[in-house]
Amino acid sequence: MRMIPSAMMVAALLCGASMPSMAQTQRLAPATRSEVMASFAPVVKRATPAVVNVYASRVETRPINPLFDDPIFRQFFGNNAPSNNRVSQSLGSGVIVDSSGLVVTNHHVIEGMTSVKVALSDHREFDAEIVLRDQRTDLAVLRLKGGTNFPVMELGDSDALEVGDLALAIGNPFGVGQTVTQGIVSALARTQVGISDFGFFIQTDAAINPGNSGGALIDMNSRLVGINSAIYSKSGGSIGIGFAIPVNMVKVVIATAKSGGTQVHRPWIGANFQIVSREIAESLSMDRPTGALVSDVKAGGPAADAGLKRGDVVLTIDGQAVDDPESLGYRMATKPLNSSVALGVARGGKNVSLPMKLVAAPEIPAREAAKLTGRHPLAGATVWNGSPAVADELSVEADTSGVVVAEVEDGSAAADVGLQKGDIIVSINDAAIATTSELRTALAKRQSYWKISVGRGGQVLTTIVGG
Repeated sequence: MRMIPSAMMVAALLCGASMPSMAQTQRLAPATRSEVMASFAPVVKRATPAVVNVYASRVETRPINPLFDDPIFRQFFGNNAPSNNRVSQSLGSGVIVDSSGLVVTNHHVIEGMTSVKVALSDHREFDAEIVLRDQRTDLAVLRLKGGTNFPVMELGDSDALEVGDLALAIGNPFGVGQTVTQGIVSALARTQVGISDFGFFIQTDAAINPGNSGGALIDMNSRLVGINSAIYSKSGGSIGIGFAIPVNMVKVVIATAKSGGTQVHRPWIGANFQIVSREIAESLSMDRPTGALVSDVKAGGPAADAGLKRGDVVLTIDGQAVDDPESLGYRMATKPLNSSVALGVARGGKNVSLPMKLVAAPEIPAREAAKLTGRHPLAGATVWNGSPAVADELSVEADTSGVVVAEVEDGSAAADVGLQKGDIIVSINDAAIATTSELRTALAKRQSYWKISVGRGGQVLTTIVGG
């Protein structure tokens, strides 16, 4: 039962007096007029120095006339073709998480940008370098150039949050300057949002608008509990449904950046999962549809070594509930490599516990990256040999093999035929393709037409292009 505190207790909490940790403290509700009149100002003052504005840009060179993009015209003009320079800009927010000048923001704030500037709340400005991009979580880490002893925001524990907790959002909406909005935690563990690969968001009604991306969602102890990432809106403005990336996910990215890493490596499970529908739950004699159903287990992988079997349902990881495959992916992604977890599994009407070691996905075979060039429909694509590590990096099926598309250059021949990142090159003119070297050999042959088959989302798509 939750107790209603005295006005003195509320004032002590808001003014930063020493109190038990969030996990131990009972949630407090105002009981008197004086409690209602209490201010969030002390909480805000401790947090705002560590919240920054992020300004990113890149210079795009475009021909004055589209004809100058034609290869024939380029033969005559070369790099001297008339062109215009246009500056593309992006505006967002960020949070300083280390006194040396490490700043966390959203990946989409700096995506494709080459120049980044950061402005602090005291009006100081710094150039920043991008030290880590993690598109899978929509997070990025910057390092401020020059300066020391920057203000730092303390990191909280997003797993300790409960629906109804007070929350403040701090950022730079619409570029008007640093702004604070107040609300509550509206929901936890929001999945199926479609923002990133690890959909497990904090939902809040604290107003979040364009420019708030990368800013801080804080608790009443001025601690970071989430990075504001997106809103649900039909107008472009806040309607009270905002989403923040939990700070426990952010901690993994920060740790990688502090160790000098440029890419986040997460535990490899070696299994595929699907949602437990109501019909599946009934067939397995489960009380309700919850958990992640094992649909496939890769031989020799961590899941197989732990004894996980097809048809098992993972219900918990280290005692924390798993509601669906996205929830499982989040829980695993916040665990450190070279450790182990306990899987709570429903199997044949019984619950069993399976210990599983956490290792990085192996890159076997080697990716042998190839940038495709020449006179063929796949020119402009970068391809890799498939492996568990590549599958993890590109967010494709864990057992992906063959040749995987890692990148497609804008405006290239590959983009024109509809090739997408994550596609698997199945065959060229009905000849099966298993490696990047085989693909390059096949594309080097002159053809009167090109029949290209690719795997995408469990389907094989085929297109025919004139030679």
